[in-house]
Amino acid sequence: MAVGTIITMNNMNATFRLWQLISPALPIGAYAYSQGFEYAIEAGWVKDEAEVYDWIKGQLQHNLAYLDVPVLKRLYSAWQADDQQAITYWTQYILASREAAELKTEDQHLGRALATLLSQLGVNQSEPYIQQQSAAFVTTLSLAAVHWHISIDDLAHAYLWMWCENQIAVAIKLVPLGQTSGQRLLLNVSDAIPSAVQLGLALADEKIGMAAPGLGIASTLHETQYSRLFRS
Repeated sequence: MAVGTIITMNNMNATFRLWQLISPALPIGAYAYSQGFEYAIEAGWVKDEAEVYDWIKGQLQHNLAYLDVPVLKRLYSAWQADDQQAITYWTQYILASREAAELKTEDQHLGRALATLLSQLGVNQSEPYIQQQSAAFVTTLSLAAVHWHISIDDLAHAYLWMWCENQIAVAIKLVPLGQTSGQRLLLNVSDAIPSAVQLGLALADEKIGMAAPGLGIASTLHETQYSRLFRS
């Protein structure tokens, strides 16, 4: 077999594993969370397709690009170097940056759920995180990416795509929107992903972080919302 063929097969294997990680069928329970979006819709902050677009694009550009993406990159590098101190530091950093209890709990739950799944798939480094509250989702996601030789650039783009897809699924159920509107939103909002990734991956340590008061308020008020479908 030619060397070029081997390289192509290795790249495809990494691509398949990435698709597996961002699939809605991944059994970690991500579908159960709205990240405060349910309250924003209930309160009338978001009422139609245009406002859904603004909510999602705004968070991509001003929240995830400044926090999730750069921390994801640093955890990815820490796993590559087997730097446990850096893994702990950046995990604690992103958990401390979550602005409401539900957002932090969601992050911890998804981190542990993915750690459990990865352990069952032969990624033994995930095992210490199965019972710990210290795991964040990006902690175990970056571990999986390093283990399966997924590039940080591909991982960051896929992470934002997965987040957008989940938010749009929430909007389809609650606004409500039709499936065509959902697909149109995914088509349009995904245009903002490359620039958010580029910004986030280039961000210096001292620039990491954001203030998203609307998100924090929505998530906090969601904790006592009378009727709800989602856990955050």
